[in-house]
Amino acid sequence: MAETWHEELRARGYRITPQRQLVLEAVTELGHATPEDICCRVQQTARGVNISTVYRTLELLEELGLVTHTHLGHGAPTYHLASEADHVHLVCRGCGEVTEVAPAMVDGLVSALDDELGFATDVRHLTVFGACRKCRL
Repeated sequence: MAETWHEELRARGYRITPQRQLVLEAVTELGHATPEDICCRVQQTARGVNISTVYRTLELLEELGLVTHTHLGHGAPTYHLASEADHVHLVCRGCGEVTEVAPAMVDGLVSALDDELGFATDVRHLTVFGACRKCRL
């Protein structure tokens, strides 16, 4: 992953900075994380990195196709590696638990939207809200 990332940055004329490396490492370690979560992790190593640097870096990494974001509620988006983005999020409104399921779980919905409306669904950004098994009891 690091070699690909370094090559992609260099090919587009960007430098490989410690801040960019730390942000990508934080996204990798944290999984689904808000920019604030990522900033806190980065600041454990580099106190001088601020939230605006994290946002700019995330924007660049997303543009390069290395990270992607999703919205799991009304708050800030959460970021994760693009290579691990092939899933649908199920978010429990009761306890806040987030479960990842394979896109095949929503094949019926995707097919129906395509057949009936001609709508091509990007399930990598699909979040379904509801109640988990524990909260339904």
